[in-house]
Amino acid sequence: MKQNRSTYIVFGLLILVASLYRIWDGRPWGFAPQIAMALFAGALIKNKKLAFILPIASMFLSDALYEVLYINGLSPIYGFYQGQIVNYILFASLTFFCFWIRRINWFKIAAASILAPTAYFIVSNFAVWLGGGGWFRPKTFSGLVMTYTDGLPFYRGSVEGTIVFSVLLFGGYYIISRIATAQKAQLA
Repeated sequence: MKQNRSTYIVFGLLILVASLYRIWDGRPWGFAPQIAMALFAGALIKNKKLAFILPIASMFLSDALYEVLYINGLSPIYGFYQGQIVNYILFASLTFFCFWIRRINWFKIAAASILAPTAYFIVSNFAVWLGGGGWFRPKTFSGLVMTYTDGLPFYRGSVEGTIVFSVLLFGGYYIISRIATAQKAQLA
């Protein structure tokens, strides 16, 4: 993908829309576009720094919006919390899932759309259990299982959201690319 001004504008709008969507209370738990954005960025953005920045910028903006809403008494969810850096590192690392996609096809996108939220679920819930977060489950095997059980509603929403938003992002990119290619062919 050629990196030009319109590309940066599109990514800026994508960050803004995803951030606003993430703070919408009516969405199912975990159903958010950030993992799909990480996959999309990893697969299509040549500049790897920019690929990592896309999902992180979206998360940071939505966390800042959550914090403003919390401070003003409009939301019970605060935006910034202790240990949040681990969450940012995990989301950035999801970008790696699509670095291996050289030629984009639906099988690879579907596989990444299931593997990435699964990896996030496993690692993030382990970190919550290890750090004593969540519902402060005991540091035993059964406590770890309880922590994973606590996270299941988020996991389901995360997988569903990643699949839906991957279809939108990759599908939209495919359609736009086909239209652009057809227009170039007509001009030639």
